[in-house]
Amino acid sequence: MQIREPDDRSTRQRVVDSILQHGPSTASELAGRLELTPAAIRRHLTALLADGTLADSEQRVYGARGRGRPSKVFSLTDVGRSEFHHTYDALAIAAMRRLRDMAGIEAVRELAAERLSGVEQRFHELRAAHPERPAVDVLSDSLAVSGYAPVVKPVASGEQLCQHHCPVAHVAAEFPILCEVETALFARLLGTHVQRLATIAHGDGVCTTHVPHPVPHQTIATSRK
Repeated sequence: MQIREPDDRSTRQRVVDSILQHGPSTASELAGRLELTPAAIRRHLTALLADGTLADSEQRVYGARGRGRPSKVFSLTDVGRSEFHHTYDALAIAAMRRLRDMAGIEAVRELAAERLSGVEQRFHELRAAHPERPAVDVLSDSLAVSGYAPVVKPVASGEQLCQHHCPVAHVAAEFPILCEVETALFARLLGTHVQRLATIAHGDGVCTTHVPHPVPHQTIATSRK
């Protein structure tokens, strides 16, 4: 059997693909499947451990253990799995196109609203448990559970709700209605008009929503005279 050792990047991708397909694997199993030398597989595994793509643990042995140190088993971390999320994005986009073509854009809007139902439910639960907290902080905590990595920043005219991650950014790039529904939900939960200033889906680094200070009732009454 001829041993081949292609360039580092493509070989490391093959290592990751093999673990994704076959599950946690030892170095010898990977070397055999990919036809790599023990020295080569160790070098690639070391690099993948260093960048957080893989994690290692001792191989679980059932029954009597033989002599020598137990083998290490290599598995994908969340970072490693994130490399494959684009496949799910493509599937989601295809499904959304199908839904739009068959049932219309309002069906997409309903699906987007349903996707955010968990955020809305958590908001109401937290609001009831902590009525003294500002509503925008409660909304931020509700979004954090769903992986939006939100932060509330004060500005002169109010606050900015900044989401440093968007789980559906690639889908929202083609279907901005997802962002529209999210913004409408924020306005309804906070009881005020909000303005979306930036979105990750459209190339910005952060999704930013401006939440203005409440307008005093006296000011409103004066302006109407």
